[in-house]
Amino acid sequence: MCRPGSPPAGAAPGAAGMGPVLLCALLLGLSRAAPRDHEVAFLPGLAKQPSFRHFSGYLCAGPGKHLHYWFVEAQSNPQSSPLVLWLNGGPGCSSMEGFLKEHGPFVIQPDGVTLKYNDYAWNKIANILYLESPAGVGFSYSEDKKYTTNDTEVARNNYLALKDFLRLFPEYSKNDLFLTGESYGGVYIPTLAEWVMQDPSLNLKGIAVGNGLSSYEINDNSLVYFAYYHGLLGTELWRDLQAFCCSQGQCNFHDNSNLNCTLKMEETIQIVEESGLNIYNLYAPCDGGVPGSMRYEGDYLITHDLGNSFIRMPMRFSWRQNLFRMPVARKKVRMDPPCTNSTALSAYLNSPEVKKALHISPDAPEWQVCSFEVNRSYKRLYMQMNDQYLKLLGATKYRILVYNGDVDMACNFLGDEWFVDSLCQKVQVARRPWLYTEGGENQIGGFVKEFTNIAFLTVKGAGHMVPTDRPLAAFTMFSRFIKNEPY
Repeated sequence: MCRPGSPPAGAAPGAAGMGPVLLCALLLGLSRAAPRDHEVAFLPGLAKQPSFRHFSGYLCAGPGKHLHYWFVEAQSNPQSSPLVLWLNGGPGCSSMEGFLKEHGPFVIQPDGVTLKYNDYAWNKIANILYLESPAGVGFSYSEDKKYTTNDTEVARNNYLALKDFLRLFPEYSKNDLFLTGESYGGVYIPTLAEWVMQDPSLNLKGIAVGNGLSSYEINDNSLVYFAYYHGLLGTELWRDLQAFCCSQGQCNFHDNSNLNCTLKMEETIQIVEESGLNIYNLYAPCDGGVPGSMRYEGDYLITHDLGNSFIRMPMRFSWRQNLFRMPVARKKVRMDPPCTNSTALSAYLNSPEVKKALHISPDAPEWQVCSFEVNRSYKRLYMQMNDQYLKLLGATKYRILVYNGDVDMACNFLGDEWFVDSLCQKVQVARRPWLYTEGGENQIGGFVKEFTNIAFLTVKGAGHMVPTDRPLAAFTMFSRFIKNEPY
């Protein structure tokens, strides 16, 4: 089990009173090198095993909390390459999706059995730690099986897990450290960075957030503009929204008390989120066809809603609240992101051979891409991330990248651009196209605007999962960020 230990020197002094740093009693003594019993010796599904080392196991994140990780060393010069932490969002969704479908070294194939090497894997230039967080997500678990948590607790637990990783892998403790993630990682990463930046034993260099939830209000307000200017709403509905939700040039689509605004917002939400459009990529087909709010699949009731948009709208959660009250919901609900297909991923990760190779605990839950239990009981404490970003920027030594696929509607580019602008930093490079090379020719990757220590960047034609949709452009962007090269 995980037991409390004494806090090491320099452990998050600004978070006093939130508990000691915890050490795993599972491994006795201080490790001096990568733990051999965590190393993945043979990974099923690969035609040829990799030349780089990779490890899978559990990290202590608090009393009785075991977070599953999969760590891949850089494909060249791991000793001097940066250490990058990656978190997917939700809240309640697994970072194994980032590993096996976005930028990990292996990509799951539709048969749910085979893996292929990723030509644009981010571990070509960095050591990458994929963490399933919080407990209850993926193969991560808590000994007491209680999965109610909140933003503050998750930030602390992720910090403790990172410290435990560096206890197990002390050879990486002095490497440059970057914290990265996407979606609800827009909350996870800046709140974790608050802890990490106060720990002088960690060599934090910066953070990168992709299609992140940075402000509920800005995300909601911008999404209505995004929807209208992408041809989704029509002129009549747009005119009514302007009439009922806007005043003196300011629009409030987020928590407007005007009943007529609420009714028109109900129409808007139905079009954007419930009509069958792919909310993660407007121009991509919807895997599985047009979903209903709920459906049955075998013994499971399938729900698709992750609920990060329009949470202040009174009608937004009516059907979800009914779902929560159903007795069957206690054990038989599966949460799949809308218009995505996680069948191959689930089949692969739940196979006994793979679980054995990854050293998965028998106490771990069945792997699912998102945990309904974690999501439904998660307490959102922060409505915006301004304070966290301003703390990082105020230190003047961290670099920040906020990037967005420009056809995502879950966390749209316009909202994150507005958010970065709202931080009121000095513009260093005006908004301009950025280029990458494909097939020997330069192509526009998107647009970038650079401020002092923070950049906002779009990836043209990408949705919510940027490396899935535009792998080469995403790798180019990541490489320039990590190496501190001009975009």
